[in-house]
Amino acid sequence: MPLRINDTAPDFTAQTTEGEINFHQWIGDGWAILFSHPKDFTPVCTTELGYMAGLKPEFDKRNCKVIGLSVDPVDNHSRWAADIEETQGHAVTYPMIGDPELEIAKLYDMLPADAGDSSEGRTPADNATVRTVYVIGPDKKVKLMLTYPMSTGRNFDEVLRVLDSMQLTAKHQVATPVNWKPGEDVIIVPAVSDEDAKAKFPGGWKAPKPYLRIVPQPK
Repeated sequence: MPLRINDTAPDFTAQTTEGEINFHQWIGDGWAILFSHPKDFTPVCTTELGYMAGLKPEFDKRNCKVIGLSVDPVDNHSRWAADIEETQGHAVTYPMIGDPELEIAKLYDMLPADAGDSSEGRTPADNATVRTVYVIGPDKKVKLMLTYPMSTGRNFDEVLRVLDSMQLTAKHQVATPVNWKPGEDVIIVPAVSDEDAKAKFPGGWKAPKPYLRIVPQPK
C-alpha cells in the first residue's frame, strides 16, 4: 500500500554503520528524519550527506535524530563516509542504513515490489525513486514526505524549517503561513472558535478576513 502522511512509519530491523537497530526503538520518544539515497558514491548524495552532517547539531537541539539509507551494503557506506568528510568538510556522525536486499526501499514504497531482491548490479537510475525525506513524529507517524529527482540536491534548511513549524503547531493550535520562519506571525487554526481564541490568545489577533486570524508566534 502507498505510504501517506499520518500513516505509521513502517518498523524494521536493519544493519547500520553504528550496528543493528530496530527503527521504532531507535527513534525513541523524539522526532526522526530518514533520508534515502539511490546508491553509494553518487555525487549529489555526497554533497547532501555532508551538508546534513554539518546541520545535525541543529536537529539535535530539536530532539530530532537523523538517519540515512542507501541501497548498498554497510561496508560501502563506511568507505563512502571517508569521501564525504574529505570533500564536504563534515564527518558523518549519524547512522547509515544498509539495504542491499532492497527490503526497506520497498517497505517505504520507494521501489516497486518487483524491483528484485539485491542492490548488486543496479545503477542509480534503477533506484532513482530512492530519494525521499521522511520526517517521523514521536507517535511514529509520518509527518512529511519529500521526493526529489536525482539531478536536484535536497534543501535541508527547508526540512529544518518545516520541523520547526511542525513542532510548534503540534504544541499550539496554530498553523504557519507561506514562507514562515521561526519568530514570525502564525495563524489560528479554524478549529478554534473566536471565543476559545480569546482565552488562548488574550492579546487578540488581526483578521483581514474572519477565517484568517493572525497572531504572534506563541512561546
